[in-house]
Amino acid sequence: MKSPIFSMTKYFLLLLAASTVLLNTGCSTPRTKPASVIDRSGGANEPVPAGYYRVKRGDTLARIALDNGQSPRDLARWNNLSNPNLIEVGDLILVRPPEGSKMTAKPTPRSSGEMSKGEVSKAETPKAEAAKEVVAEPGIRLEWPAKGKVVEEFSEKTKGIDIAGKLGEPITAASDGKVVYAGNSLRGYGNLVIIKHDNTYLTAYAHNRNLLVKEGDAVKKSQKIAEMGDTDTNSV
Repeated sequence: MKSPIFSMTKYFLLLLAASTVLLNTGCSTPRTKPASVIDRSGGANEPVPAGYYRVKRGDTLARIALDNGQSPRDLARWNNLSNPNLIEVGDLILVRPPEGSKMTAKPTPRSSGEMSKGEVSKAETPKAEAAKEVVAEPGIRLEWPAKGKVVEEFSEKTKGIDIAGKLGEPITAASDGKVVYAGNSLRGYGNLVIIKHDNTYLTAYAHNRNLLVKEGDAVKKSQKIAEMGDTDTNSV
């Protein structure tokens, strides 16, 4: 099962997949690679307008959405993308609501319990059993979405932390929030749930066997949202 802790300037990405192999070997098996972008840009270097993002090699719509605190489905709708897996290097992607559209959430006043910018130190990354909570100093406490042994830490390659788990084990929400995506239309992530915790921070849970929530649902910290699975991944 995959679940990463990394820079929390915008989001946590929790990629969850059952992996009895990880439980026994302590090393990861290759995952299905998310849809790649097609390079037809010719090396365009024009300035990027405010509210837009220029697609780079290796980007996916899901990654762009998470980096900008948005739902992949919203980005697809705002940019008239009938297939969210087909984006090209050099494309300009609108990453803010179009003028005149209604915002679904108002800014939330920050308190000492909310997430703040910064990185989780390596010392805070569990080496054996996953800790009950992950703390972003001095911000919000996010509860681990599943129990298990951490077998691989976050890196630029994996974008997550591998935690050994078993098929069908419960996946729980890391904190209170609203489900902004629940589906499997984004190649490389399987059955995916994305929860928005405020106007900046989200958590995402991929490769689930079954999804137990739907878009628009309000969820509470520790609430069961899915069952661990192996959809769109080579780990079983």
